[in-house]
Amino acid sequence: MAKYLFRTKYTAAGLNGLLKEGGTSRREALKQTIEGVGGSLEGFYYAFGDEDLLIIADLPDHAAATAASINIGAAGALEVAVTVLVSPETIDQAVKKSVSYRAPGD
Repeated sequence: MAKYLFRTKYTAAGLNGLLKEGGTSRREALKQTIEGVGGSLEGFYYAFGDEDLLIIADLPDHAAATAASINIGAAGALEVAVTVLVSPETIDQAVKKSVSYRAPGD
């Protein structure tokens, strides 16, 4: 499974729903969404700033992450952006690979 960070921003409709249901109800609803595509919810945090809600999920693949993102966004309550999270162990594997690259102009 891979980890994904869902960075979301509430729309006006989403904020109205949040006012009616509260935060824990929305956590349960999104947990069910993540589990519905074969994943598990690792973190769920409301935030101040550019994002209103941050979700960390373990998902089987990019298709599952895309399906969750599309369906959450299509409901109209949240604008969604997804970031693939990379573990330190994956970085260790990556830096051991030999890569040929030529910078522009070299």
